[in-house]
Amino acid sequence: MSKRKATSSESNPNHDFCEFLEELSEYEKNVSRNIHKYNAYRKAASVLAQHPTRITSGDEAKKLKGIGEKIAKKIDEYLATGKLRKLENIHSDAKSMAINLLSRVSGIGPAKAQSLVDDGIMTIDDLKKHTDKLTHHQIIGLKRGRQESGDIDTLITHRDLYGCRIDKKHKSNMLKNIVKVLEKCELVKETLSLGETKFMGACQLKGHPMRRLDIRLIPHDQYYCAVLYFTGSNIFNQNMRAHAQEHGFTLNEYSLRPVGITGVPGEPVEINAEEDVFDYIDYPYKKPENRDS
Repeated sequence: MSKRKATSSESNPNHDFCEFLEELSEYEKNVSRNIHKYNAYRKAASVLAQHPTRITSGDEAKKLKGIGEKIAKKIDEYLATGKLRKLENIHSDAKSMAINLLSRVSGIGPAKAQSLVDDGIMTIDDLKKHTDKLTHHQIIGLKRGRQESGDIDTLITHRDLYGCRIDKKHKSNMLKNIVKVLEKCELVKETLSLGETKFMGACQLKGHPMRRLDIRLIPHDQYYCAVLYFTGSNIFNQNMRAHAQEHGFTLNEYSLRPVGITGVPGEPVEINAEEDVFDYIDYPYKKPENRDS
């Protein structure tokens, strides 16, 4: 259903609920632009993904924090019929489907997608015929295809890059030098932006589609938390953050910090591998390919 399936039946007994909730969340974000409903569906999907057993009724689902009456009724409807009337209505609405489709192109948000559809642009092929309506960034997103084809996030670090104690000249030159090499070997085809710590552009191997490429320069002491965060999935990250809080820590893409009795996070703990984060918060380690839930 969704552009990226959140779960698998092996790792999450409620994967089908999560899938329709995520598809509904994308509709609310891109078409209705109702952020409250978007967040509600996303939260419910995250809660169900974390639940260890199969939910068998809406009433059972309502006992979980973050699932209210309306979502519980959708779960009951799905259990009874194997489908949702709301999703069927969405699928039968060509305009809604077109907005969702165009929103998947890198650089095209819900408002731009709505504007394009209002101009009669309903498909990717239509969009290719009207590149005059797109920015340079959006044209690159169109060239490399939909999100399913895969963006590339690359994180780099160096032992001399540590927290705030970074040689500014060293930092400012490092990423630029890397990009120059990638341009010289004709891997990087387009540059959207290049700063001291982040590059945004497009890359292409000969005979393969163009893909969006982001390169981030990360301080060495933040590297493994960043790798964990950018590996995803979103639901997995939400579950890990919630588990960390339950065990007295706060976790984000920069660090893992213990939280004292006053509620104030302390100094970051030393992390030398992804596994260290799992160990500190007593969370079973999962390989990256198993982090969809």
